[in-house]
Amino acid sequence: MCQARESKIQILAWVNLDMSSLFLIFLILLVADGVLVRGSINITEISFDQNYEVTWGDNHVVSLNQGKEIQLTMDNSSGSGFGSKMSYGSGLFHLRIKVPDRNSAGVVTAYYLTSQGRSHDELDFEFLGNREGKPYRLQTNVFVDGQGNREQRILLWFDPTADFHNYRILWNQHQIVFYVDNIPIRVYKNKSDIGVGYPTKPMQIQASLWDGDSWATNGGKTKTDWSYAPFRASFQGFDVSGCQVPTSNISQNCSSDKYWWNTQKFWRLDSVRQRQYERVKHKYMTYGYCADRNRYPEIPLECL
Repeated sequence: MCQARESKIQILAWVNLDMSSLFLIFLILLVADGVLVRGSINITEISFDQNYEVTWGDNHVVSLNQGKEIQLTMDNSSGSGFGSKMSYGSGLFHLRIKVPDRNSAGVVTAYYLTSQGRSHDELDFEFLGNREGKPYRLQTNVFVDGQGNREQRILLWFDPTADFHNYRILWNQHQIVFYVDNIPIRVYKNKSDIGVGYPTKPMQIQASLWDGDSWATNGGKTKTDWSYAPFRASFQGFDVSGCQVPTSNISQNCSSDKYWWNTQKFWRLDSVRQRQYERVKHKYMTYGYCADRNRYPEIPLECL
C-alpha cells in the first residue's frame, strides 16, 4: 500500500511539473511575439483605484466588476474623465476600450499621455464618433512643447463599439509607437539630432469622454444628437508599465535599459511589425499631416 501511495504521489508531482513547464513554454512563446506582451500578461487584474483616480465629472463615472472596469458617461450637462495618480518618463501604456455605440457623431473618446503647463507634451488617441452605420475614425496626435498639428487619422478594421480592444503607446528615447491590438498604426521617431522636437516631459495617463461636435465629425458639420444620450465609453486594464517620476526634484533616469521597453529590441519595429505598419498606412489611413500641402507647403522636417 505504501509503495502504491508513493508511486501515486510521484506521478502527481510529475504531472504538476509537466503542466507548469507547459505554462512556462506558453509564456515564453508569448514573449517571443516581440512587443507588448509584458505589459499585458495580468492573471489577476488590478483595480482602477490602485493607479488611477476620477479627475472630472464624478457623477458621470461608474465603477463595475469590483473596480476592474470603469464606464465614463456623457450627457448635455457634462462629460467625464480619469487620470493616473503618477507621472511617467517612459513606458508601454495601455487601456482596453469600448467606445460609445449608436449615433455618436460629435462624441470624442480620448486616451492620451500629457504633461502639465502651457508648453506641454502630449500623445493622443482620439476616437471620433459618427452617425450610426458609418465608421469611427481614430485620430492620433503628437504635441511637443505645446505644439501639435501632427494629426493622422485611420479607419479601424473592426467595430470599436462591439467589444474591447487594446490601445497602446510605447514611449522611449528612440521612438513613440501607437498600437491597436499589437498592430502599429503610427511611429514617431526621435529626430532631435536634426532639430525635430521630441516629448521628454513626465506625463500622466488620461482618459475622457467629451463633446467635440465643433470639429470631430465632418469638420463640425455633424452635431451631437442629445436624444441618444447618455453616451458611454468603457475602460479596462489598469496596470501600468512605466518609469514613475517622483513629484520631488529627485532625478529619475527613465531612459535606463533596466526598463525593458528601453532595451534595443524596442528601438525600432521588427520586420513583421514594419510590414503591418506599412499595410495600415496603405489601406486604412485617411489623413496624414505629412502629406497635407495646404497646411504644410514645405514638408515638415520629421516627415522627410
